[in-house]
Amino acid sequence: MTLDEKYMRMALNLAKKGIGITSPNPVVGAVLVKDGEIIGKGYHRGPGKLHAEAVALQGSGSKAAGATLYINLEPCCHTDKRTPPCTKEIIRYGIRRVVIGMEDPNPMVNGRGIRELFDAGIEVDRGLLGKEASKLNEIYSKFITLSIPFVILKSAASLDGKIALQSGESRWITGKAARVYAHRLRSMVDAVLVGIGTVMTDDPLLNVRHVSSKGKQPVRIIVDSRLRIPLTSKALDTSSGQMTMVATTRSASPGKLKGLEGSGIKTVVVDSRGDGEVSILSLMNILGKSGITSILIEGGSEINASALHEGVVDKVVLIYSPRIIGGSDSIGVVGGHSPKSLDESIFLKDIRIKRLEEDIMVEGYVKKT
Repeated sequence: MTLDEKYMRMALNLAKKGIGITSPNPVVGAVLVKDGEIIGKGYHRGPGKLHAEAVALQGSGSKAAGATLYINLEPCCHTDKRTPPCTKEIIRYGIRRVVIGMEDPNPMVNGRGIRELFDAGIEVDRGLLGKEASKLNEIYSKFITLSIPFVILKSAASLDGKIALQSGESRWITGKAARVYAHRLRSMVDAVLVGIGTVMTDDPLLNVRHVSSKGKQPVRIIVDSRLRIPLTSKALDTSSGQMTMVATTRSASPGKLKGLEGSGIKTVVVDSRGDGEVSILSLMNILGKSGITSILIEGGSEINASALHEGVVDKVVLIYSPRIIGGSDSIGVVGGHSPKSLDESIFLKDIRIKRLEEDIMVEGYVKKT
């Protein structure tokens, strides 16, 4: 490992501290080095707060002149935000060299920050550990370029792909470590989405437990085309301050819509598909416009099928328990209709496999066609 790689990994690890708290901003870490000594470091702690570069520079003071700055994302150069442009600060402090993991895909930056530093006589190296840097900010990159959320589909299943018995019983297919991991995923996203079937069968809280919530809870989104949700559902309890949104269609009862809104529940009427169900693609466009950058789908087989077939899923996380349930009437991970041929299957790429005690996690990205 080179020294440049060493310090860039430090910046990446610092950036990870911001996961779950910086939305809609990226996660960014910065390390300032001079004569082989770290003289400043920091990470972005959320919207309106100092950017990582500014934290590192302020921590170094007058020592910064002639130093090298390592940062996982191109410094910002625009003024359309609550904090000053980082490029101006880097130039003002007299930084000699900047090493960047990836360019900022934000159309307001996208290479302009690098050019500004270069024009000021600063040496700029880009692309170091670029793959790691890109993955770290995959949520930000999609949202800032397409204005729709990054979507993770997560499901827990038996080895033969069953998520529940015919009766609907599913607790608990996987073990404690897998449940903790699921809550960690919840802590990393803006919203958790389920279908009405999951609400009526499991009555979930859909909040972050078992791990730190970092001071916030995800928005709970319930897809309910005909507004069948019982008013006593735990997900409708907003007394803790956690927000709930119910997505429905024009076939929903106006009276129940009004009642939900009167109880502090946000409702959104979404275009329906040919079968009368909520169009998940239309919902994603609405959620993106509302500022939701990332969503974790934790629904049942039908909502999983809808999300996959409408092409909104970016990443899939499947956690398998070392058990076989069997039964042709048991419920599988993905419902809907069988494809006409294997060529219509949904392929995953960049697969990662991890043990969660006795369970096995398989993670991959949907290969877009």
